[in-house]
Amino acid sequence: MSTPVIRRNGFWLTVALLICLISAVGAATVQSDRGSVEIKDMQWETASGRMLNALLFRPDTATADAPAPAVVVSHGWWNNREMQDANYTELARRGYVVVSIDMYGHGNSDPLPGDEIAVNGTGMYDAVKLVADLPYVDTERIGVEGHSNGARAANFSIGIDNTVENPLIAAAFLVDNDAYYADAENDNTYFNYYGSRDVGLVAAQYDEFFFRSYSPEGEVLTPPRDFATTPNAQSFLHFGADPSSFDDVREPGEYYTEDVDGAEAIRVLYTPNEIHPWSTVSATSVGSMLEFFETSFGAPDALAPDDQVWQTKEFFNALGLVGFGIFLVSFAKFLLRTPFFATMRVTDVKKAVALDKVGHAWFWGGLVLLSVISALSYVWLSNQDNLAGTVFNAAPSFWPQGAVFFIALWAAINGVAALLLCTVIYLVRVRKQGTTLRDIGVLPGWGAAGKAALLGIATTAAAFTLVFVVDYFFKTDFRYWVLAVKWFPADKIGYALYVIPLFLIYFIGNSIAVNAFSRFTLLGKEWVNTAVLALFNAMGPLVLVIWQYSTFFSTGHLTEQLGGIYGIWLFPTLVLLPVAAIISRKLYRETNNPYLGGVIMALVVALISSSNTLVTTF
Repeated sequence: MSTPVIRRNGFWLTVALLICLISAVGAATVQSDRGSVEIKDMQWETASGRMLNALLFRPDTATADAPAPAVVVSHGWWNNREMQDANYTELARRGYVVVSIDMYGHGNSDPLPGDEIAVNGTGMYDAVKLVADLPYVDTERIGVEGHSNGARAANFSIGIDNTVENPLIAAAFLVDNDAYYADAENDNTYFNYYGSRDVGLVAAQYDEFFFRSYSPEGEVLTPPRDFATTPNAQSFLHFGADPSSFDDVREPGEYYTEDVDGAEAIRVLYTPNEIHPWSTVSATSVGSMLEFFETSFGAPDALAPDDQVWQTKEFFNALGLVGFGIFLVSFAKFLLRTPFFATMRVTDVKKAVALDKVGHAWFWGGLVLLSVISALSYVWLSNQDNLAGTVFNAAPSFWPQGAVFFIALWAAINGVAALLLCTVIYLVRVRKQGTTLRDIGVLPGWGAAGKAALLGIATTAAAFTLVFVVDYFFKTDFRYWVLAVKWFPADKIGYALYVIPLFLIYFIGNSIAVNAFSRFTLLGKEWVNTAVLALFNAMGPLVLVIWQYSTFFSTGHLTEQLGGIYGIWLFPTLVLLPVAAIISRKLYRETNNPYLGGVIMALVVALISSSNTLVTTF
């Protein structure tokens, strides 16, 4: 082993650790407002008999002598508490006490019983009751805010609050989920479900799920971008009045007040030009939320709504993702220099060479074929009605995390397709050139395959230990938007075991296709070949996303073949799949073993997926 190689690998391992440290310190500094906000990771058994997990943000200005207003915030379905980081960072730096919950079934909270979806606001109302007992909270100014199904949790919580002798919730801000407009128990007549509370509603113009009006036959009459003109929106802004009882048209962005039961209440509607998941990282929607609570409660430390710093935290969190990826490669290479794993390394790296014309035809034809299979299989699976009960955790199933199962099943189908194509290429072309499967690493021997599995497990364990350290000391993780690498309780390892076999089929098959059968030079450079493979790894999902949203933006409606959530679930793959090609290529060059990169990516993706979704029990 040469000294320059050792030094180079040590350099990149040091760089990875340094990037992760900068990420943690930077993100923690921003979310704590440079130390003026105390952050606690809480878990407690609620009146529902379940463990609820949450982050508590207490500004140093909130004291028993000067109690502050408080806001309980919630993520949407298939997410976790950190998805509210823009909101809790900005609210806390303005002096609000904030509690960001993991709804039941999400994050670090207990699983959600399938027959009790609404239990205590899916956990939100349990958090409201906790907040009301904190001595430094002004109990007359407690609000709730939620995105998507977090807004549904707010609606559930208000329903409970309506039944108690002393209501606790004074204001609600609902993001990208419909408010309650009609009374289902009274012939669906329009009503004021929210009473004298202040209520704000964000209705994204390109929301994949909500803010449509329908005919009696269930046909869509108006798309979400026209929501403000609909009877539902106008009734909401008129405090539940029947649209036939008024003539004026109320506008988005305007605050409307009315005396309700002797108290002045607020209604406001915002209609940003956004898609459903973008509201969590939208300066526009965050600013609307800040404006609403400033108007409703008054901020202890008033700042303009557009005075926002959470984007800096987002930058540091995203930087951590980069460091995490570099760590996976550099730590694996570090272990390859240890005596036990050193036998896996190849002494002379096989040089990549150019292909002939026939080879190029197989290469480009294979890329196109696998991309088509990727796209078509995803659409086909999303339209299988017999899978819906499992995918959406709507019925008892072997799979406790339906969404992860769907993605893993799709991945396995594409892994099998890649392996079949490789088999054809080997039989038709590679074998005739005198190259064996052992030569290209497909048959490395049982010892090398076993060591690849052990090295993959060790590397994954080390990487998530790093995530644990960052969480423990800094209360941060590595994320950007819908892609998050976070710490998790031990039960998530058990859930990951359900889908690891499916992910192994894909990522090992993909690594074999990318490396054993597709490593050569393009334009005289191997990195160009790697870049092309990385792009085509995500080509199927990319085409589907472009198709879905170009249709949505031009017509106001989604494609008929691809449901809204299925399009959103593709977003993380646009990063993970290209990264898989790059990581597997770097490790293959060191070992001539395609299994190492495949094992690492399968384990990492399984743990990322299982720690960022919904768990339902029946």
